[in-house]
Amino acid sequence: MTHYDVIVIGSGPAGQKAAIKCATVGRKVAVIDDREVVGGRCLHIGTIPSKTLRAAIIYLSGYYERKLYGEQYRVKQEITVEDLLFRATAIIRREIEVIQGQLRAIGVDVYNGRATFADPHSLSVVASSGVTQLSGDYIIICTGSASKVQVKLPFDGVRVMNTDDIMSLKYLPAKLMIIGGSVIGMEYASMFALLDMEVLLVSPYEKLLPFVDHQLIEALTAFMTRHGVKFYMCDDVAEIKIAGPRRVTGKLKSGTPFDVGQVLYAAPRWGNTAELNLAAAGLAPLVKGYLKVNQVYQTDVPHIYAAGDVIGFPSLASTSIDQGRKAANHLLGVKDVPYAPIFPYGIYTFPDMSMVGASEEQLKLEGQPYEVGIGRYYESARGQIIGDEDGLVKLLFDPRDRKLLGVHIIGSEATELIHIGQSVLIHGGLIDFFLDTVFNYPTLAEVYKIAAFNGFSKLPASLPAEHL
Repeated sequence: MTHYDVIVIGSGPAGQKAAIKCATVGRKVAVIDDREVVGGRCLHIGTIPSKTLRAAIIYLSGYYERKLYGEQYRVKQEITVEDLLFRATAIIRREIEVIQGQLRAIGVDVYNGRATFADPHSLSVVASSGVTQLSGDYIIICTGSASKVQVKLPFDGVRVMNTDDIMSLKYLPAKLMIIGGSVIGMEYASMFALLDMEVLLVSPYEKLLPFVDHQLIEALTAFMTRHGVKFYMCDDVAEIKIAGPRRVTGKLKSGTPFDVGQVLYAAPRWGNTAELNLAAAGLAPLVKGYLKVNQVYQTDVPHIYAAGDVIGFPSLASTSIDQGRKAANHLLGVKDVPYAPIFPYGIYTFPDMSMVGASEEQLKLEGQPYEVGIGRYYESARGQIIGDEDGLVKLLFDPRDRKLLGVHIIGSEATELIHIGQSVLIHGGLIDFFLDTVFNYPTLAEVYKIAAFNGFSKLPASLPAEHL
């Protein structure tokens, strides 16, 4: 049995950073991953594939250029599934090489196979070549999340697919049904609509993404509707069958019949712990398979840590990276900065959305006075140049002292722009910052200034002289 100072289970964002941190300071580290190559679900079936497909669709569809060159403009007239997957495959291959190179350079041993606990300090790695026994002083669980299929559908990976199968896509249908109004369901619905598909989005819920600002959701659904997405809310599939090589038929619970070329199921995600044999380690999962941790990412067994999607909310690649590092720092005895409660959410629909800080709904519940400032992309020269007429920046601030409370953005580069607002929020700044700061011209960052002026115009007091 080979012994390590630290064993990391999973090589996604949390696992990578935890392993790199521990190895960098001289610890003997092993990483176990159930795939043949590193990267985790984030790289192979989740974040990277979906966002790369999105970028390929936006480029090849020529969406932003249509405003100037006409609705029939395309970079490529006949877009194929091979065109879309080409970019994603290239990016994944390159990322695998980068991660493998990083781990190899600092002496991390990588084991490919399924990890199961034998006892609180020992693991079996089950692979096609046999079983390897490892032991560790510390263990960090970074196994992420997995799709939990809770409905009976005739999955064949071609005509009826789980979103985890997206890299095995065989064709682009003229009509697509997506079951599930989750973030990933909305992302795929909005991006495939750009290919002039008719998209049916079926959701069992009354509202779409209820944690997102209502004004952003209204703008997104209006955009998606204009581009051929039909929403079936408070509904689900009652009957479904594969009716031909590229045909799926059936009926919704509401009685609405459907006849589509493909069905994509956006399954809910659970903590990926079912095969770890947690009981042997003295652990028990929470509801939906997630693991409970304290503020330094220790589980109930002090030498076993967990980080990333496997611990649930917020389940973002960005926060997973931070959690992996913080878990490593704690077990190494390295002093770390406190966890930052202000972090942005990025939703890669088209147009993309991002938010940081409080929402209107939250402020109302808290009884916090607030005012709203809105700047629209079309009010900026850059918005006109790139052809984005739908984007907007929404600032929420306290009308008494003009302190910024929240930022909500929809539109091109929203997930990049949000970091300006995030910085102001973290430092307790005022919306005055956006008026006093010089932004490059022409840029979308100027929309912050437009939104701030709009917010000032709603205050009973006149604009301070220095801003006139």
